[in-house]
Amino acid sequence: MRKVGIEEELLLVDPETRELAGVSHRVIAGHHALEAERLRESDHSPGTAGRDRAVHPEKTLAVDQEIFLQQLETATTPCTSVSDLEADLRRCRRLAAEAAHTAGAAVVAVGTPVVGDTQAVVTPNQRYQRIVDEFGSLIRDVVVSGMHVHVDVEDDQEGVAVIDRIRPWLPVLLALSANSPYVHGLDTGFASWRSQMWGRWPSAGPTEPYGDAAGYHAVAEAMIASGASMDRGMLYYDARLSEMWPTVEIRVADVCTEPSDALLIAALARALVETAAHEWRTDEPPARWRTDLLRAANWRAARYGVAGQLVHPQTRDLKPARFVVEGLMAYAADALEDVGDKDLVKDGFHRLLARGAGASRQRAVAEARGSLTAVVDDLLARTNAT
Repeated sequence: MRKVGIEEELLLVDPETRELAGVSHRVIAGHHALEAERLRESDHSPGTAGRDRAVHPEKTLAVDQEIFLQQLETATTPCTSVSDLEADLRRCRRLAAEAAHTAGAAVVAVGTPVVGDTQAVVTPNQRYQRIVDEFGSLIRDVVVSGMHVHVDVEDDQEGVAVIDRIRPWLPVLLALSANSPYVHGLDTGFASWRSQMWGRWPSAGPTEPYGDAAGYHAVAEAMIASGASMDRGMLYYDARLSEMWPTVEIRVADVCTEPSDALLIAALARALVETAAHEWRTDEPPARWRTDLLRAANWRAARYGVAGQLVHPQTRDLKPARFVVEGLMAYAADALEDVGDKDLVKDGFHRLLARGAGASRQRAVAEARGSLTAVVDDLLARTNAT
């Protein structure tokens, strides 16, 4: 069974003004202090001296800074079961929330800043400063938060085979996650404005098929040589090979406020990877899709989320979003069944529709309560209900 993990980008906000708070340096200092205290308590507990450090050394790395001082990044450990992944996702959010509290801030899982127009402050870091120097206002305007799903692959060859085959399905994951209709007090008209802002990067978005690992690495080197990416960490494709782990990293989603939505997308992502790997092993070629048409499908997903029609990856015409998502579940049914995720995904999708997907929920709260600060309050309450 392939392991799966989630990275979340979270915004830091002032609980009073609900605007962005550029305090991640203080948050990380608070996180380290809290972790040190937890380790001291563990060392002094009978029979548990150093146990948490020895068994789970990665747990002190669950919260880290991002490119802006108004953001944090969290990362779960790799998990085999979705129930374990849920527990670890909630643990990471608790750690982030506790650390933010030490700096007088709060964390919120939302794709874009809902209110305020705070100037983005880049984290003092040599690499980040190089990005600013090279890309200018392209980076200064992009205080957005996504969710990245990592799924195990055997090697780069399998990973590239997977990336080539999941391309047409990634807009469906974007639609499910769409959680950024507002930015700085304005309704953008989109369900996912984050994806539109992020898509301005020259290395972002859908890609051409690579054919094999050699093709992937040749393109990566050419992108860096062109200056469109400083290094492989700046290859912001919708799906890429991770530079740190033996995984395919699916980067298309907005960060989800509801953990259950994040888990739905993670389970579908793992099933897509397994289905694509099986097709590769049985010599089934990737579906032929033009990249410009995939960009159109991405735009459709960002514009409407699951509240409208989406491009169906198999029929290639517009279908109701529910029909398209059910098509994804059918396409990956064997993989979902093999790991016991079929009912979890089905129930999670029905809950998402009944509750309202991220963007729809934000607009419903704004309409019912008459203000965007109320939207932030609702986001804060749900982010921190862990």
